[in-house]
Amino acid sequence: MIIAGEASGDHHAARLVEELHKLNPNVHFRGIGGEQMRAAGVETLIDCAEMAVMGLVEVLANYRFLKGVLERMRDELRRDPPDLLILVDYPGFNLRLAETAKELGIKVLYYISPQVWAWKKKRVFKIKKLVDMMAVVFPFEVACYDKVGVPVEFVGHPLIDEVKCDYSRDDVLRQFGLDPNRPVLGLFPGSRRSEVSLLLPLMLQSAKQLKLHIPELQFLIPRASTLPLELLQGPVGQSELDIKIIAGRPYDVMRGCDTIISASGTATLEIGLMQVPLIVTYRMAPLSYAIFSRLVKLEHIALCNIVAGERIVPELIQSGATVANICEETIPLLTDHERANAMRERMGIIRNRLGAGGASQKIAQLTLHMLEQQNS
Repeated sequence: MIIAGEASGDHHAARLVEELHKLNPNVHFRGIGGEQMRAAGVETLIDCAEMAVMGLVEVLANYRFLKGVLERMRDELRRDPPDLLILVDYPGFNLRLAETAKELGIKVLYYISPQVWAWKKKRVFKIKKLVDMMAVVFPFEVACYDKVGVPVEFVGHPLIDEVKCDYSRDDVLRQFGLDPNRPVLGLFPGSRRSEVSLLLPLMLQSAKQLKLHIPELQFLIPRASTLPLELLQGPVGQSELDIKIIAGRPYDVMRGCDTIISASGTATLEIGLMQVPLIVTYRMAPLSYAIFSRLVKLEHIALCNIVAGERIVPELIQSGATVANICEETIPLLTDHERANAMRERMGIIRNRLGAGGASQKIAQLTLHMLEQQNS
């Protein structure tokens, strides 16, 4: 059984399944996932698009639904115990499911660690009780688990192999029906519905102001597989801006952009690997942020900055996430080529810190090894 609760988890889990099927095509997967996992051959009992919420208030608002999903998956574990339970990120849900797996004696492999280095650091002791193997994607995570005796393996980050585009900027823009001779701004409002509802209006307001400063500006928005098209089309239509919404080609969209305004999350790491000038912004419900800011003690919020170990891209969070601040950071990156190129160059450090590649193959090999141990 494999569980992924949002778009990035769906993507990484699908790659794991594809690589494992190369090693053993007879392994059957079922669980929670999205379009990519289904395409890889996973029997998805629940679509993860319904589960992609972020923040305390947002989770509470969806509590009844999420609890119902958890109970259904617990019943599934009891009814037909799998040889192995693979949990991909999504810790609030997945660690609760791991409790049931532990009670039933089902081995648990956790791929893509909860951010115990950022907040809820005591969670590592709960993980020690529930998880048989932790497969981490950042090298600095190994020490977090080693020091308390959690079996851990650094497999590298799957994005190293996946973040690429085979086209030039001009070719991509022609495919999207845009003019390569005019600047392009990307708007990346996230993959969760709650994120989009808070961030897309802000991004569209900023885009309207930027269009006044730079009349030739063009816009692109990528659509995550977890988002219905109408969730983007409605606000975009009301903005009266000519914005192309592109599904299924996030890295091509990144290649076509001269600058990107993005929600905080995995996308900031992907954009950093593509070395596209970036402004990170984020908002959540006020109560969620008040709790979050007390719990999380990090110098940086954006993953690209955390991996780099320095503030290579600006972060505009909560009260700092305003149209004026976004425009102030974005205009120089669109108009000053030296400034934009300096940011691109600093982004080069990100790839150097994420391992040599082959993460999906390594996690597939680790999965097969645990399955063979279980069945031996």
